Amino acid sequence: MTPWTAPSVTRDPGPRVGDERTLLEARLEEQRRILLHNCAGLDADQLKTRSAEPSTLTLLGLVRHLAVVERWWFRQNFAGLELPDLFSFDRNPDAEFDDVDDADAAADFARYAEEVELARQVVAGAGLDDTFRSATHPLVDRPPMEINLRWVFLNMIEEYARHNGHADLLRERIDGVTGS
Repeated sequence: MTPWTAPSVTRDPGPRVGDERTLLEARLEEQRRILLHNCAGLDADQLKTRSAEPSTLTLLGLVRHLAVVERWWFRQNFAGLELPDLFSFDRNPDAEFDDVDDADAAADFARYAEEVELARQVVAGAGLDDTFRSATHPLVDRPPMEINLRWVFLNMIEEYARHNGHADLLRERIDGVTGS
């Protein structure tokens, strides 16, 4: 039996011309694909490799974290859904990053894909000017504030861009592949 490996993904930068919504969605989709591209072809053990000491960051931890972030901003905040946490934050506030040794990489990738798809569904038909009052995050001391969907898209693009930089370095340390 062949061990599970992270699936390959086709890099597609999307349109470079379009209205604001089209371009925001395209840039976020591109960032999502970059994350998956950085993981493609690696097995579960490689995805769990802490390859930039002293950091404990792993590619699998990044996938798990971005599943949490997708869920938090799109479903829990924008849609106002009350959903359980994906990981045990009461026990460890960095559980999605730290608790990867016994994690099921295939299940975590499936969960990430599901959160991305559910995020897409939540915002389908919503306007960029649609607002919501942010939820109080259990790990961030910040009061609730008025936010619009445009800000969420921009925040998500920034979040992915930062972590995709980490992913580039982690992947290169694992097998020399760079995320060009």
